[in-house]
Amino acid sequence: MLITGKEMLDVAKANKFAVPAFNAGSGQLLTAIMESAEEKQAPFIMAIHPSELKFLRDSFVAQVIYECNHSRIPIAIHLDHGASIEQVIHAIQLGFTSVMIDSSHLPFEENIKVTQEVVKIAHSVGVSVEAELGTIGDTGNTVEGGVTEVIYTDPDRAAEFVSRTNIDSLAVAIGTAHGIYPKNVKPKLRLDILEKITKAVDIPLVLHGGSSNPDEEIAKAVQLGISKINISSDIKISFTEKLREILNNSNFEIREPNAIFPECINVCRKTADQKIDLFNAADKVKCFSLFDKVVAGAGL
Repeated sequence: MLITGKEMLDVAKANKFAVPAFNAGSGQLLTAIMESAEEKQAPFIMAIHPSELKFLRDSFVAQVIYECNHSRIPIAIHLDHGASIEQVIHAIQLGFTSVMIDSSHLPFEENIKVTQEVVKIAHSVGVSVEAELGTIGDTGNTVEGGVTEVIYTDPDRAAEFVSRTNIDSLAVAIGTAHGIYPKNVKPKLRLDILEKITKAVDIPLVLHGGSSNPDEEIAKAVQLGISKINISSDIKISFTEKLREILNNSNFEIREPNAIFPECINVCRKTADQKIDLFNAADKVKCFSLFDKVVAGAGL
């Protein structure tokens, strides 16, 4: 069942788990995530970046909406790192129930101004809004982008930002980066900063760049109040590593998608399963009592 980002994350915050936001770069990844979430009874967010949407085409969103409306799992469709008001409006028109406006690279006051405008537009049609304060790092080959050096979120400014913009969730910069870290780099989360932000801000917090961080740090971040964690690189690497193995086995007769992709989907599912467990999101469908009534009424 399709719900909004606010409905999703308010429940996660109240029940101390983090919703996984998986980037859907293909229909095969969508299948893997749907199967994993349904087996794990885990609510999740299907995140689509503007670059992914351009590749997949607008019609892909209709496929995602169909899957959501024919599932007993609460799901939100989220625009990941919307770079402009135009991209946000387009996503809303397609049926996204949550949008992110990423103006974190702008000066503080400009970030607030752009975010306020997006909130005004999105909230008028019942769509949730995520924004970002501080900057997320970038390890290299990702669609999300980022900056070379992380600018940590200031807790006091976070409180002001939330108050003035009326956003539904806030992406914080505490030491993560988009993509997979090089072997010579050991990521370290500033959990001390996260603790201060959770005391200053009373809305769900989001962690971007959740791939390849140490599990113990991610688990601690969830305990401290992170309600949504974005996962893109990890599931895509699992999928493509298996794909390379299949295509490099010298069997040149393999050509049919239904022969090539099932093993890739299964491997991707295992990665999704591990993230769901790590985020304490397994078996959390039961936390959505109102959702259960809607599902029962719809006969799903």
